[in-house]
Amino acid sequence: MEARPAPASDQVPAPDLPGLRPRRTGYRRLPVQQRREQLIAVALELFASRPPEEVSLDDVAEAAGASRPLVYRYFAGGKQQLYEAALRTAAEELSGRFAVRLSGTPSEQLAAVLDGYFAFVAEHDAGYSALLRGGSVVETARTSAIVDDVRRAALRLTLRHLGVREAGPLLTLLVRSWISVVEGASLSWLDEGRALPVTELRDWLVDQFTAMAAATALRDPQTADVLAGLLALEGPDASRAARLREVLDVR
Repeated sequence: MEARPAPASDQVPAPDLPGLRPRRTGYRRLPVQQRREQLIAVALELFASRPPEEVSLDDVAEAAGASRPLVYRYFAGGKQQLYEAALRTAAEELSGRFAVRLSGTPSEQLAAVLDGYFAFVAEHDAGYSALLRGGSVVETARTSAIVDDVRRAALRLTLRHLGVREAGPLLTLLVRSWISVVEGASLSWLDEGRALPVTELRDWLVDQFTAMAAATALRDPQTADVLAGLLALEGPDASRAARLREVLDVR
């Protein structure tokens, strides 16, 4: 059956988004874009709270205070199209957090990037979880590509922060591995109720990067040069650089 285009506005029960429970009284019209964004926001909450394959369009419609036919008007491809749209929304916002003006020492710059990253995680924990938790039967090459786009953006930013135009295989592996550590730490932080102060988690991840770089530098001259340059920029009085020099004797 050919899907009908979405109307300029629709009239359905107004949703109660914080509790994901539709209001049973009162109606109002929503413009097309506002309704679409609302459906995506509700879908992100549902996809993050339980496996995507267990979420039906009826669940999304009920939580949004809409009807199943209305959801199909906006997402004619059904749940798969809605799932991909939800992931893309989360991915675009998260990638935007990487584009920040940086100043200060290298460790301060990296901490600033992580501050933006964790601000997104804290504000949109449902979207972040839905974006990164894999293994779903609705996962496709397109959904995997959406997540990979975020990781590639993080890779480009980190290499730019390191002042590297063309990274060798070991330096690339280092950065990709550290990004995986950041992702895993973020999900664990959410799962454990954000028990660790975010500033401590951020500083730990900055130290993790430096330690991983030091280990890689033992085998890779490019990483050794990058690490030496970063430590030089930290300045002789920087406590983080001083501790690292004592442990690793990196000059």
